[in-house]
Parts: sequence; structure tokens; C-alpha cells
Amino acid sequence: MNYSDYKGLLFDRPDDGILLITINRPDVLNATDERLHWELSRVWKDIDEDEETRVVVVTGAGKAFSAGGDLDMIAATKGNPARVAGSLREAADIVYNMINLDKPIISAINGVAVGAGLAVALMADISIASDRMRITDGHIRLGVAAGDHAVIIWPLLCGMAKAKYYLLTADFIDGKEAERIGLVSLCVPHEQLMDRALEIARKLARGPQSALRFTKRALNNWLRVAGPAFDASLAYEMLNFFGEDISEGISAIRERREPSFPSARRSSSGKDKRN
Repeated sequence: MNYSDYKGLLFDRPDDGILLITINRPDVLNATDERLHWELSRVWKDIDEDEETRVVVVTGAGKAFSAGGDLDMIAATKGNPARVAGSLREAADIVYNMINLDKPIISAINGVAVGAGLAVALMADISIASDRMRITDGHIRLGVAAGDHAVIIWPLLCGMAKAKYYLLTADFIDGKEAERIGLVSLCVPHEQLMDRALEIARKLARGPQSALRFTKRALNNWLRVAGPAFDASLAYEMLNFFGEDISEGISAIRERREPSFPSARRSSSGKDKRN
């Protein structure tokens, strides 16, 4: 398999049967632009056809795993039906293509993870967090419904109570807390992150491949059952791209301030509370 056409992902083979993928836009904390978002939706299909790969490890270059969606891309998508439709399709493909890849995926979450990057981190079959990891779903901060991946997997990982709390507040979660509530598989000291991820990858690469893949396929039926809820969450998120709150969300993130969403300034009668 030739991965040379990928621009935002680096590929390495640290050991027999192991493919290491590095999200590689470190100058912007590996934020996902249009190209990288598409690549994260596509790469799992190529790996499925890659006879050399038995296990995948995915991490981020530099200090972050992936700091969410590029704000210029988000701003260009706002109110644009064609771009919204494309984003919806790719966001669904990231999740479903990871679910449908029978080969095990391990994420080594080395820092901040938000948005599509967080989807990759948590949709992995085994997620290993650095103790420097900080994650937030972040959609509420932007003024859109939680889509991407959260509805399909957070309630299964950490329970509905914790899922609702963190998705509705968009509070950040560190590695130790994520492990405590079951959102990630393990939390390890940052210096041990890649060694631990590769240690697990080698164990899986030496294991009975058919049995491992059938086990993953069967377990992922829990996620497939949640597919309709996930599809609805994506549609609701994309609907918010035509609303008024997202413009304020983009501005607030760019200006590093608390947002003042228009929908929160109106009374129940629909009048602006400032008048």
C-alpha cells in the first residue's frame, strides 16, 4: 500500500505488522483543515486493503494530538449547503470507517484533542492517554450540537450522566480523569506514552488475527446499534451551521473570550433581553 498521496498524515512501520500514523500539522497543533479532515475519513479504507498492516497506532506530531477544526474551514462552511453536506459525509465516514475496519486501532493521545481529532482518539479500540492530555468535545463552545462521534460512543464509555455533563458543559478533561471515568483505556506518564502504545501494538500484532478481528467486529455492534442516534447528532450539528450562534462561537474562540450567544440573550418571548 502506497500512502505517499497523504499530505497531513505521516506513516511509519516501527515493527512488523504495525503501522504508525502521525497527524502532522504541528505548526497549528494538528488542527484539521479540509484536506486533513478528508484524509482522516479515507485512510481507514486504505488500511483495510493494506496486507502488511495488522495493527494501527495513531498519534499527533509535537505537543498536540489535534486541536480541533481549523477556524477558517469552519467559517467557510457556515451557511454553505454544499460544504455542510460534505462535512457531514466526511464526519460520518471517520466514525463508520473506523468501526468497520476490523484491524485494531490504538490511539496514543499525546496532548490536546478536540473535534475530528478527538473522534479519532476515542473511536480507537484502545486509547492510551498521556498524563498531559487535555480533551473537550468543544461543540457547545462553538455554538453547535455535539456531533462528530460523541453521541455514538461517550455514553458507552463513561455512562450517560458523565457524557451529558461533559458534552453540555464542554469542560476539559485531563488524562487521569478520563481514565477514572472510563473515557480512555489507560493513562500513563507522558514519557512512557509511545513505548506503551507500541508494546500493546506488538502484542496484538503477534496475536491470532482472525480472532482479534472477529472480536472487534462483534463488540462494535454496540456502536452500530447507536448509529441512528449518531446520525441524528450529525444532522443537528450541521443544522446549527445555518444558525446565528456559530458566528459568535467562531469570534469568541478567535478572540479568546467567553461567547455571548444570541440565543442566550433572548427571553422566552423571543425578545432580546438587552432591550
